[in-house]
Amino acid sequence: MATELSKIRNFSIIAHIDHGKSTLADRLIQRTGGLSEREMSSQVLDNMDIEKERGITIKAQTVRLDWKGHVLNLMDTPGHVDFAYEVSRSLAACEGALLVVDAAQGVEAQTLANVYQSIEHDHEIIPVINKIDLPSAEPEKVRNEIEEIIGLDASNAVLASAKSGIGIDEILDAIVERIPAPKGDPDAPLKAMLVDSWYDPYLGVVILVRVIDGTIRKGQQIKFMAAGTTHLIDRVGAFRPKIEQLPDLGPGEIGFITAQIKEVAQARVGDTLTDAKRPTAAPLEGFKEVQPVVFCGLFPVDAADFEKLRESISKLRLNDASFSFEMETSAALGFGFRCGFLGLLHLEIIQERLSREYDLDLITTAPSVVYKMRLTKAAGEAEGKSIELHNPADMPDPNRIEEIEEPWIKAVIYVPDEYLGSILKLCQDRRGIQRDLTYVGGRAQLTYELPLNEVVFDFYDRLKSISRGYASFDYEQIGHRPGDLVKMGILVNNEPVDALSMIVHRSTAEARGRGMCERLKDLIPRHLFKIPIQAAIGGKVIARETIAAMRKDVTAKCYGGDATRKRKLLEKQKEGKKRMREYGSVQIPQEAFIAALRMGEE
Repeated sequence: MATELSKIRNFSIIAHIDHGKSTLADRLIQRTGGLSEREMSSQVLDNMDIEKERGITIKAQTVRLDWKGHVLNLMDTPGHVDFAYEVSRSLAACEGALLVVDAAQGVEAQTLANVYQSIEHDHEIIPVINKIDLPSAEPEKVRNEIEEIIGLDASNAVLASAKSGIGIDEILDAIVERIPAPKGDPDAPLKAMLVDSWYDPYLGVVILVRVIDGTIRKGQQIKFMAAGTTHLIDRVGAFRPKIEQLPDLGPGEIGFITAQIKEVAQARVGDTLTDAKRPTAAPLEGFKEVQPVVFCGLFPVDAADFEKLRESISKLRLNDASFSFEMETSAALGFGFRCGFLGLLHLEIIQERLSREYDLDLITTAPSVVYKMRLTKAAGEAEGKSIELHNPADMPDPNRIEEIEEPWIKAVIYVPDEYLGSILKLCQDRRGIQRDLTYVGGRAQLTYELPLNEVVFDFYDRLKSISRGYASFDYEQIGHRPGDLVKMGILVNNEPVDALSMIVHRSTAEARGRGMCERLKDLIPRHLFKIPIQAAIGGKVIARETIAAMRKDVTAKCYGGDATRKRKLLEKQKEGKKRMREYGSVQIPQEAFIAALRMGEE
C-alpha cells in the first residue's frame, strides 16, 4: 500500500567535494536501522571500487529510510563539477536539501554551484555544519560565511560530525520538521519522472522513478512519453539500501521498477512514464540533454584488442549515457574510438574503468574540445556551411574556413589571499578575461572567462599545485566565441603524423610546437640518416629539431695510404644515407606517442 503523502520527505545531500556527504549518508542509514552493524561498510552508497578508492561519488544513489513514522527518501549526489548533471536530476526529484559545509574549510566553489541549483528548484535548505570535532573547526565562522556568501539563514544550522555520529538525530528531526511533504494526486493518471537508469546483469535495466501523480504497480503497462515505447512492469520496489519489493509506489514516492528493458539507451533520463491505457495529458519538462565537452581518441596499445575495446565501451555506455563514442582510424595508432566526455575527471574515470574492469591497455590522444566552423561559400551554395569539429585531424583546408569559434566557460575560483597573485597569472597565461574579484571571509572569489581549450589541458592540476590544494574551482559553459585558432601539425621526416596534430591559439602555437619537437627528439631513436622533426602551421614551419644520424665507421679498414680513398668511401656512404632517407621510413615507437601526448602534464 502506498505511503500517505504527509508522511513522506524527499531530500538530497549537497556539498563541495570531500565535505562529508557520503559519510553522513552512511550515518543516517545506520541510525535508522537500514543496515545492521555487520552489514555496514564505509561509503555504503558508493558501490564502484573506483568511488571508494578515490573517495568521490560518481553516480547519484538513493535509499529509503524510516524515522519516527515517516518515510525519508535520501539521494546522495556527487560533488564534482564533471558530474553536475547527476546533481541536477537528483534535485528535481526532491523537495528539500541538506547543505553540508565543512567546519574547517568553509563554503567552497562547488557548494555554491549546487546550492544555487537547489534554490532554483525551490527547495527548503537545511544547513549542516559537519566535522565540528576537528581541531581546526570554526563553526561560528562558517555559520557567518553561509549567511554572507549564500544568503541563507544559518542561525538554526545543525552542528554535526558524520564521522563520530554527533548530531545525527537532530538532522533527522530537522528533515521531518522543516522539509515540506510532496504534493500529488493518487487518483490522477500516472505521471512519473525517470530520474536514473542503470544496467544490472541479473535484472536488466533498473529504472529509478519519482512518482508525481497516480500509482505505479506490478503488471501495469507503462509508456515512455519521449521514447514512445511501452513496457510491462515486472518488479516494483525501493532500496533500503538492500532491494525490497513493494506492491506499488504512490505519489511523492521514490523507488525503482524493472520492465525487461535490454538497453539503458531506451530509458532516457528525464523521460516521463505514464499508463499506456490512461495516459497523462502533458509530459514533465525533463532535463537538458547532456552535451559532451571534451573529446579524445582511445586506441588499444595492441591492435588485436580492438574488438574487446568495442565491446567494453558498449558495456560502459549501458551505465553511463553521458559518454558518447564513434569509430575512428589513425595512420599511426590504427583503429580506435573518438569519445566524448563531460570533463577531464570523467575522461580519467572512464579510462580507468576500461583498464581495470575490462583489462585493456589504452593510448589516449590529446584531449580537444568541440569547435564550430563557418566555411566559405562553395560554388552553387547560398551561404557557407557550418560544421562542428571534434578531431583536429579532420580540420578542413584553412582557405575554406571563414571563422572558427571555440567554447568559453565562466569560472569561479575561491583562493586564499597568499596564492592570489600566481592564480591571476595562471588565468592571464590561459587567455582569461577577469570579470570580478571580491573578498569573502579572508578568501578571494575570482570570476574569469576562459577558453575551454586552455582549461582541458592541465588547468585544474596547475591550479591545485599553485595553491597547494586550497583553491576550489567551478565552471559553467557560456557559449562559443570566435578565436584566432590554427591547426598545428607535427612532421617527422617530412611526413605528417595525424595523431599528434592539435588546434591551438596562434599566440601559443610556437611555444607548444617547440615543446613538442624537443620532446619527440628525445623519444624517437636515431636512425642511419638525419631526421628532421618540425611543427608547422599550414606550410609554415614554426619549430624544428633534428635527430642526428648514427654513423658507421666505413674507413676502419683503410690504414695509411691515400687520403682520397677515405674521402671516396665517406662520399659513397653519404650517397647511401641520402638514398636511404628517400626510401626509409622512420620507426616511431608506441612509447614515443604516449609520452608525446602526455606533454601537457609537465
